[in-house]
Amino acid sequence: MLNQNYKCAAEASEYQDCNEQDVAKVTTTPYSDSEPHPSYVKSILDILKKFWDAFFLFTSPYAILGQTLGVLSASLHAVEKLSDISPLFLIGVLQVAIPFSLLGIFVAGLNQLTDIEIDKINKPYLPLASGKISYTTGSLVPAFVIGSRPLILGLVSNCLLWMAYSVNGPFLRWKKNPFLAAMCLFSTLAIVFPISSFLHMQTFVFKRSLAFPKSLISAVIFMTLYSIGIAFCKDVPDVEGDEKYGVYTFAVLFGRKRMFQICVFLFEMAFGVAFLAGATSPFLWIKLVTGVGHVILASVLWYQAKSTDLTSKSSMISFYFSIWKVGVKVSDSISAFSERFCTSLEQCALSFLYS
Repeated sequence: MLNQNYKCAAEASEYQDCNEQDVAKVTTTPYSDSEPHPSYVKSILDILKKFWDAFFLFTSPYAILGQTLGVLSASLHAVEKLSDISPLFLIGVLQVAIPFSLLGIFVAGLNQLTDIEIDKINKPYLPLASGKISYTTGSLVPAFVIGSRPLILGLVSNCLLWMAYSVNGPFLRWKKNPFLAAMCLFSTLAIVFPISSFLHMQTFVFKRSLAFPKSLISAVIFMTLYSIGIAFCKDVPDVEGDEKYGVYTFAVLFGRKRMFQICVFLFEMAFGVAFLAGATSPFLWIKLVTGVGHVILASVLWYQAKSTDLTSKSSMISFYFSIWKVGVKVSDSISAFSERFCTSLEQCALSFLYS
């Protein structure tokens, strides 16, 4: 048909009876394969943005960032002198943080994959529950490539714990048992993350003999109380969905209000432990920083708890996110510097003043 139209147009002067509407009108526009159509580029960018937004929710970013800062904090306990803060130290931190982040994505995906129906009630905004994306996992390969035994042990332990928490099977699906569910989060935040990170830096990166500083012990006690509070508080907004599907958490068994009060009490106890740990330091500036810092943080958390509406799911979820911001990201970092490092820092300052 197109060829006929071209022929008709070419012979228009000879055949006047050729209908003008049958003549193909060809408009020439410059085209380049290297310059895709703007609408095509926009659609690609929209797809990438939607995928990134869904993946961001999928990974539980507040938990990933919190555990990354926890890894950094635990690694600082192995620092004894200023020269330890070096490219070697940064590489060691990345060796822990990257595999744990990948594993965190795996754990988040596994938990969401096994709880799609419950999340449709409790957390309908999650990408798996809303049907935005399918399933993505992390990897243990980096840890085995690095070859650090503490790192491998920490990652494998964390993986096994959260598989037992999420997967349906004989003696598994620990999240249905409130005690075992709390133990999973406590074991991860208070033991696996800080101790494996510290041992990796102390024995694998710095090649030093095993010794646990007082600051690490204080951090473990703090995170024990705080992580148990997080474990209990995590289930407070999810009472409806958990009760419907037979997941009898402490919030379901004892009521939302009572468990919320217990959680706040545990958080305040954790800040009290951190305050006492700082108060026993021989360094005045540590006493001031940790003392004032933890009083402020405890007050902020108390105020947020008092302003939380237990009848509003969005209000309770907002409080839960603030727990990670206030506790894991800030307080553990304040407690990170060991007395050996502070002694070295003070000696450097004195030598600078008197030089």
